[in-house]
Amino acid sequence: MKARELVNLGIPRGEMIKLAGRLVQTALKSGRDRKALRETLRALARDPAAHVDDPDLGALARAMKGSDAPVFRPRELPAPWRSWGEDLDSNALQQMQNACMLPVAHSGALMPDAHLGYGLPIGGVLATKNAVIPYAVGVDIACRMRLTVLDIPLEQLEGMRQRLINVLEDETRFGIGASFSGKAVRDHAVMDRDWDAVTITREMRAKARAQLGSSGSGNHFVEYGELSLDKPDLGLAAGSYLALLTHSGSRGAGAAVASTYSKRAMQRHPELPKQLSHLAWLDLDSEDGQEYWAAMSLMGEYAAANHEVIHREMLRALKAKALAEVENHHNFAWKETHDGEDLVVHRKGATPAGAGVLGIIPGSMATPGYVVRGKGSRAALDSASHGAGRVMSRKAAKQRITWSQVKKQLAQSGVTLLSAGLDEAPDVYKDIDQVMAAQQDLVDVVARFEPRIVKMAPAGERPED
Repeated sequence: MKARELVNLGIPRGEMIKLAGRLVQTALKSGRDRKALRETLRALARDPAAHVDDPDLGALARAMKGSDAPVFRPRELPAPWRSWGEDLDSNALQQMQNACMLPVAHSGALMPDAHLGYGLPIGGVLATKNAVIPYAVGVDIACRMRLTVLDIPLEQLEGMRQRLINVLEDETRFGIGASFSGKAVRDHAVMDRDWDAVTITREMRAKARAQLGSSGSGNHFVEYGELSLDKPDLGLAAGSYLALLTHSGSRGAGAAVASTYSKRAMQRHPELPKQLSHLAWLDLDSEDGQEYWAAMSLMGEYAAANHEVIHREMLRALKAKALAEVENHHNFAWKETHDGEDLVVHRKGATPAGAGVLGIIPGSMATPGYVVRGKGSRAALDSASHGAGRVMSRKAAKQRITWSQVKKQLAQSGVTLLSAGLDEAPDVYKDIDQVMAAQQDLVDVVARFEPRIVKMAPAGERPED
């Protein structure tokens, strides 16, 4: 057996792996059945004392019994989980299966926009017991959506197109390190919160203030578009409206929190096999777990404030008012109760969809997005997709797609693109309507949003998402 298989069975790395490897080879040569030996090793890892008299593996059991090295003890069976959608990425499916083998895993769900991520797949939902997994929250903590319906009649879109563009360009910033300076620095009450409670947030406070009201790179965007309601909802009459839609998260501060505590989690769990290393967790009762939860929560408030500032400043510049607003996180962890159990529910690229809960599921720069109302599916842990989901890597997109193709698509869709990279072209995403069809049991569609003017980080920016 190879070292990786032994680690997956629960044998600690280092000297124990070497000892196990020698003993296993001897046992196999003596005629011991490989499959039975594998199950014995799994049982030995859980309870070494019960195997100290094993004729082939007793030395390993005695060594492990007297060792204080951490041991990976996966669940005997994966935590229950199910998926939505067809032809899901096999890597995402395997990542979900792996996550559900964690000893802290309770249950999971995989959304129809699923694709490969770090540790937990994008579109993955994982409920754990008294533990939080930084990488299952995501690198961009509290990445979220916000939509504001404007009191500007939709019919004025063409006539004031240049003014809308000017306001978007003037009042927002895009890309890694994007920020404001001098008198342009934005203000919000979130900056008066206790940023000193955790070292990393104290260190990032000045940067967070400068970046307040800015957007990241990758799939983050600011868009004007047409919102259509077939029937009254959101406090609005049926009809079409001009709306502002944004997608971004907690910027540099959130990335720093994610980096700091994901490293601490991985240091706490060196026993995890390689494919599970990014799923290292922090016990909520531990100091690190409590610090991360406090920092994550603050990043949630900061990300919400970031969107609020973008919308506030753009509406101020347009001299417009908000008729309705919808917003939600989709990279976060929540303390929730499911089937009578108190759990930590991680939604990494998944939208909260509890019964009656409003959310936003965007498509791409040239395809519609949807305002939805959750149905509260227990099997999906009250979740839905967070978008269409990628079907093409960023590298592949830059190799296969041309700007001439994208321009034709945008023209056909009536979209003006101010800036973006080829790695965000419409063809890198799944068909959003197929994704929505796959989750009809999770959400009801409230309204449809058609992009009209789109701005993303300029081509060449390294993705933050």
